[in-house]
Parts: sequence; C-alpha cells; structure tokens
Amino acid sequence: MKNIKDLEPKAIFSYFKDISDIPRESGNEEGVRQYLLKFAKENNFKAVVDKIGNVIIYVPATKGYENRSSVALQGHMDMVCVKTLESKHDFDKDPIELLIEDDFLTAKDTTLGGDNGIAIAMALDVFTDKNVKHGPLEGIFTVSEETGLTGAFNLEAENVASRKLINLDSEEEGIIYIGCAGGVETQATLNSIKQEVPSTYKNYNLSVKDLLGGHSGAEIHMQRANAIKFVARALINLKTIRLNSLEGGIKRNVIPSSCVSIFSIDESEEQTLKNAVEMLNTIYKEEFSKQEPQISITLEEEKVESAFSNKDSVNFIRSLYLAPHGIAAMSMELKGVVETSSNLAIVKTNASSLEAISSHRSSIMTSRDDIANICAQAFLTCNADVVQVGAYPSWKPDLSSKLTAFCAKAYEEYAQKKPLLTAIHAGLECGIINSRIPGMDSVSFGPDMFDVHSIKEHLSISSTKRTSEFLKHLLSIIE
Repeated sequence: MKNIKDLEPKAIFSYFKDISDIPRESGNEEGVRQYLLKFAKENNFKAVVDKIGNVIIYVPATKGYENRSSVALQGHMDMVCVKTLESKHDFDKDPIELLIEDDFLTAKDTTLGGDNGIAIAMALDVFTDKNVKHGPLEGIFTVSEETGLTGAFNLEAENVASRKLINLDSEEEGIIYIGCAGGVETQATLNSIKQEVPSTYKNYNLSVKDLLGGHSGAEIHMQRANAIKFVARALINLKTIRLNSLEGGIKRNVIPSSCVSIFSIDESEEQTLKNAVEMLNTIYKEEFSKQEPQISITLEEEKVESAFSNKDSVNFIRSLYLAPHGIAAMSMELKGVVETSSNLAIVKTNASSLEAISSHRSSIMTSRDDIANICAQAFLTCNADVVQVGAYPSWKPDLSSKLTAFCAKAYEEYAQKKPLLTAIHAGLECGIINSRIPGMDSVSFGPDMFDVHSIKEHLSISSTKRTSEFLKHLLSIIE
C-alpha cells in the first residue's frame, strides 16, 4: 500500500496525515490548535488564539505583491466522529486509520475527517509553497463548527484584516458556492419514570442499523433512510408498548444510520409486532433498496425489568412518527438546490426521560422557523418540554459580488470551463463571518468528497490536487 505522505501533492497529504493523527472531535481541538501554533512558529508566521480558541495565522505577501488585497483562507479544526458499531476506535486518543482505495482516501471503520482537515492541509501547503505568488494571507481556523458553528459565532473581528474570504469547506470540484442555508435545532424532553413491567408482557429488541447516514445538509436530497423514523414506523401501531430504551443517531447534523429500541408489549400484540417487522423489510425493498444496499433489521427477545409508562411510550413514538424529516421544499431560484429540510437526528432515553433532537435548515429564515415549529408541535403532542436553540443565519447569494466574479473568471482561465455558481443546503461559516466582519466578501469551494459525516466518507486524491492548483492560481492573480 502507498504511504499516505507519498501521495501527490505530497505537502498537502503530509499535512493531512499529521492532522489525522490528532484527535479533534468537536470541543477537543487543543491538539490541532497546538499543531497549528507550532507550524506558525517553525515558519516564522505570526499567530494568535482568540478567546474561544480559534487560530489565526498571518502570512506575509510574496515580494512584489505587498500591495495586493489581503485574503483569508478559512476552515474548521473539528470533525464529526462516527464509527461502526463493531469498531473499538477511541476518538479521544486514537489516530484516524487512513486507507487508499484507487483515487480515494478513506478511513477504516470511521469518518475520514476530510471535512474539514483537507482545508487546513491545503491552506498550510499554500503558506509554505515558495513557488506561489500571493498578497498578504490569513488562515482562519475555527473551533466546533460541527456542533453549532461556535468558532465563527465568536470570531473576533479585530484579529482579521482581510475583506476577501475563501472558505475551503465545500465538497464538489467545479462548484463555487456563494450562499448557504441557515439553521436551528429543536430539542424535546419528555420527563417520565420507569416502572416494573407486568409479568404477562413479552420483551424485545428491535434494531435497525447499517444505513448510509451522511451529512444532513449535503446528502439530504439523496433521500436516504432515517433509522429513527424506521423504528417509529414499526412501533406506531403497538397499543400496549412500554419503552425501556430508545437510542438512535449520534450527531445533530448526521442522518441517523442506526436505532435500537428495547421495549415490552402485551403478548396479545406479538403478531402485530412481527407483522410490523415484516413491513419494515417490505418498505426497504420497495422504498430504499437503491439508497440503502446494506440495511440490517433484526428483532430478538430481550430481558426487561422496567420501562416507561404505556401512555408516555405511545405518545413519544407518535411524536417521532409525526416529526418532519427530509426535504420540505426545493428552491425556486436555484435549480436543484434544496431550500428547506429537517433531520430527525438523535433520540435517547435515560432513567427519567425520553429525548429527541432535530435540526432544520433553510435559505429562507421564515421557512426555517416554520419547519422548526412543525417539529415542535409534533413533540408538544406528547407533552414534552420543547426548546429551540443554535439558530444561525443563512448566507444569501450576491451575484454582484466582485470576489464571485473574479473567482468565476479565474476558474474558467484555469480549467477551460465555467464553474457552477450556486448555493449549498449545508451550513457554512461564511454567513456568520460576513455578519461579524463588515465588508467581508466570501466564496466557498473544495475538492470532491463523498458521504461526509459517515463511515463511508471518502476524498478524491486527484480532485484535491486540481483544487489546490486552482487555489494557488487564484491567489497569484487576485488583486
């Protein structure tokens, strides 16, 4: 097998390997922060860490380019950490085990972290490539993007001189993003107490797993199955059900790929349950066989001593069944772009409550708030306590942007074809940074990546090379 650091461009993949060796789940960015500060010191670049933990690196202009505009290259330090159920990988201490499969870089049994480690690697490569001509540069590397855009929300404007920003957190070569969706999160908690299960009840474990999952913005249009919705669909008609536990999903911005429910039912409903599981397999074959080639649905007997009340269990399952998931509307302005969507992301139980988290996105703020309210109303039907948190603004496309026009022209010169200028349904930090730094003009692009936020995440090696070359070309001519 090839050494990762021997891939071309060598500098980029060497930096990426270094970053992949450092645990960097959201909230645990100290290791990569110290790596960036060490990099800056070794290369005699000024660097600062702001109060929230973002790192800003300042790179002087190439001789003769001092009068060019300062440009910021931006990405985030954290990654979404997802692994297979069988994996023993510890994201707090273990390096990501990188694999090369033809033209793709992937990881063994975990997310790759190309989102957004490749942005950092490309930026560091630019900063140290003596052959690239450029004006003053800044590297803005933010924390906890994946769990609430925390770094961007707390970026200190006085540390940023640039008024042109290139965000490197996109995943489709040849596309320059000039807008993104805003978002908000719904959190529902139904307080309840577990009780002893009647002796006449039968106990079961229903497991739905091995779905593809993926990024709830970038992959929501692929109509992949949601494991939580699958389980709710199977349990909705059980009148005597009492939930012992219900665990599904792991991240607010990841389509849940597994869900396990342990519950009790009166023996009179055994056949109803078995029919529901058979229905799940029929649903899979008729609705999701193309999207979900490896789905696993199992029903096994289980030992259960206590469970939530029948009333709370039935009502909570109904709320999950009613909660919106998937595309709510497509854009009427940008062809093929999702305008509004929801992701029923997480469900969990403990000794005294049943909880659910759903995230909502839209490029139109009133639509974002409306779909979030629909979700809230679904959980209010079971008398859950509902709050909405983490709202962030959309980034409205500006076709009159000078930076957009310049990037489009530069890409056509480099690639001999026009780029696609569009908006992305996923959340990007550009809108927040633009709102915090008056006069900031932003674009976003990146190499081809697929199935981000899932164990299938993979990054194109050749696309990374081409995107890096375009970035360097752009920086050499930008004024």
